Amino acid sequence: MLKIAVLVSGGGTNLQAIIDGVNNGTITNTKIEVVISNNQNAYALERAQKNKIANLCISPKDFETRAAFNEEFLRKLDSYQVDLVVLAGFLVVIPPEMIAAYKNRIINIHPSLIPSFCGTGYYGLKVHEGALNRGVKITGATVHIVDEGTDTGPILLQKAVEVEEGDTPEILQRRVMEQAEWQILPKAIDLIANGRVRVEGQKTYIK
Repeated sequence: MLKIAVLVSGGGTNLQAIIDGVNNGTITNTKIEVVISNNQNAYALERAQKNKIANLCISPKDFETRAAFNEEFLRKLDSYQVDLVVLAGFLVVIPPEMIAAYKNRIINIHPSLIPSFCGTGYYGLKVHEGALNRGVKITGATVHIVDEGTDTGPILLQKAVEVEEGDTPEILQRRVMEQAEWQILPKAIDLIANGRVRVEGQKTYIK
């Protein structure tokens, strides 16, 4: 049984997709052990409570130094003894110590086809604003392994989504979530839970 921690900062729509996947059997051999947010008002925490999943808030704002936050963040995560950490709209930079401790065991969902519209500054609506400003015809979402860079880790899954005439960043964001994010993030977790993913350097292989 793969035990996962889901880290989220906002509404938790990707968290809900994971919860639904576990409940309906599209994600197998998996248990959500804990939901962690840096935002005490995140609706994601309510989603966790409604589904009787352990949840907590830990924010850098509550610590005198970032180093103190990083240390406590890792300590709390370690206490749940999870096998995989899932970043589902988590807007806090993951500490290097955590990346080292959970090497190849942290995945992230990014709302573009990496390497387009990713890296520092590209998060949330800014990704979709960038895509529309550039005039691309195809966008999408990517699940990748987290490394020390920003959106630079090995790509696990991608799914394309068409940009339509009249799209606003908000409309495009919703379509990317519905047609890509909510599909490939649960699929990635299921693949990992069933031992079907191998990571070698910058490449991933699916059995």
